Amino acid sequence: MPRHFNTAGPVRPDKHYFIDPTSRVDWAEIQRLIDDEKFFVLHAPRQTGKTSLLLAMMDALNQAGEYTALYINVESAQAARNDVAAGMKAILGSLIYGAEARLQDSRLRHWHHELWPIMGEHATLRELLSRWARENDKPIVLMVDEVDALVGDTLISLLRQLREGYIGRPGVPFVHSAILCGVRDVRDYRIHTSHHEIITGGSAFNVKSESLRIGSFSRDEVNTLYAQHTADTGQRFDSAIFPELWEDTCGQPWLVNALGHELTWKDKAARDRSTPLTLERYRAARERLIQSRATHLDQLTDKLREPRVHAVISQLLAGSMSGTDTISPDDMQYAVDLGLIETRPQLRIANRIYQEVIPRELTWTRQVTIAHQQAWYLTPQRRLDMPKLLAAFQQFFRENADAWIERFDYKEAGPQLLLQAFLQRIINGGGRINREYGLGRKRTDLYIEWPLDEEQGFYGEVQRIVLELKILHKSLETTLAEGLEQTASYADQCGADEAHLLIFDRRPETAWDARIWQRAELYGTRQIGVWGA
Repeated sequence: MPRHFNTAGPVRPDKHYFIDPTSRVDWAEIQRLIDDEKFFVLHAPRQTGKTSLLLAMMDALNQAGEYTALYINVESAQAARNDVAAGMKAILGSLIYGAEARLQDSRLRHWHHELWPIMGEHATLRELLSRWARENDKPIVLMVDEVDALVGDTLISLLRQLREGYIGRPGVPFVHSAILCGVRDVRDYRIHTSHHEIITGGSAFNVKSESLRIGSFSRDEVNTLYAQHTADTGQRFDSAIFPELWEDTCGQPWLVNALGHELTWKDKAARDRSTPLTLERYRAARERLIQSRATHLDQLTDKLREPRVHAVISQLLAGSMSGTDTISPDDMQYAVDLGLIETRPQLRIANRIYQEVIPRELTWTRQVTIAHQQAWYLTPQRRLDMPKLLAAFQQFFRENADAWIERFDYKEAGPQLLLQAFLQRIINGGGRINREYGLGRKRTDLYIEWPLDEEQGFYGEVQRIVLELKILHKSLETTLAEGLEQTASYADQCGADEAHLLIFDRRPETAWDARIWQRAELYGTRQIGVWGA
């Protein structure tokens, strides 16, 4: 079978286009930590290549001949939760199976039968690893994947048995080096015990020497990955795709591969390798991926419900903090570790697809219940009638804002999210909405592209519209002055021929009749529609 873009499971070079996993980390640093007998952590967001890296490391170490390296996955123990006996049996089962399948070593199975009746769930793993280290002819490197999938007392038991073995060295033989791998750093584990205690991973596993994070692809690696498809099939990508691909993904490995898969396989016409892979085909693939609500994107949405994530993302969506709001550095780093945000060059959502997915998912149930239809807001020339659309939104907002925003998980950004849900309902399937928001911007920028030539799509004539959203914090005059300048600047940047500024007045003392208004303002030579809500 020809190689293809991998979107599920570890990468296999014989089946998948791939970037050497060990090139994505400081392999020399990892080897030094192993040589120095350290226990350390590797972590990265979901579907960034953690398992592929660990398997590649295991193979490299075993082939070098100095160590016996073993990879195990302990996710199967998650279901045991606080049933430590069941959880540790699952973990020991993974260890025994791994040794037999990957190393052809069946000794651990025999030792386990001997040790479990005597040592039980709180010591068998430690004793089994100790005996293996004593009997093995090479130092052992143990790689434990999906550690942070474990729950409660099972996780505590695993961490403490590894710690006890580490502390007992060199008097008592134990594994030479251990690598714990998961989405989060061990310091972020919040372990709820069966006795309703909360223990942090750092206290349960305080022998960690380093915490290394696996990064995303670089621009060159993204280009190299896609070039493998061209080399294998002869099918070429339009060079205009790659700047868009980078902005959409910022190198997030699953997104890069998923877009490649959508473009080269899900687009059935593109399976004919003589079909050129154009920018327009890429953009259609991007929209299909977003609308697919794939597992990776669904997991992303699930994380938005966590209080620590909410504390960060809500303020990014709102664009500013109130005087009493702060973002905890630990919460911010946690969101970084999950791959949701980046802090350089500034605090922002990690990539353009996440920027698109997050507001869509947060308003999905509201969006699908909005009764307005796209056809109501199209002129005979098939242009978007933005004054009509925004006037309809004002009335919709007046009727629904108080009830709907109260039901949002992200109330801080409720007005912005409600407008985006309304627009998505109207624009969906016809045009595109590009979103820009971030902490300190004090606004949300929306850029609508609406194709006027259905056959040529976005290669033909396009209606370009800028919407600037602001919350009224100071006086209307100050907010209006700031907003007009920002709207004009953003419209110039996008080359838009139409611009609108929406000012949301959320002060409870302001009557609705005073909030709803519309007028036109001239800023320089640009006319801007201004709408109150």
